[in-house]
Amino acid sequence: MANKSAQKAARASVRRQERNKSTRSHVKTDIAGAEKFITAGDVKAAQGAIARAISVLDKAAGKKVLHANNAARRKSRLLKKLNKAATQPKSEPKSEKTD
Repeated sequence: MANKSAQKAARASVRRQERNKSTRSHVKTDIAGAEKFITAGDVKAAQGAIARAISVLDKAAGKKVLHANNAARRKSRLLKKLNKAATQPKSEPKSEKTD
């Protein structure tokens, strides 16, 4: 059987895991929402969603839920996708020709 300090550490670990679960979920949800707008081509909405995602990532890194480098990497990837989508030319909807 484990000693008392190991048991206490295990209980504390479970409490931290439960507390961090909601923060991780918010991070994943906001990133997925931002990527959804990017793939849809809605750059304006994507910018707002990315701002929210960056805020949540910064908060998670500040609470040590995510490592600071992990948050930075995720923010960088999001902004890279946004910049790529913003620089691509708008595709016109194809109109059918009638003969």
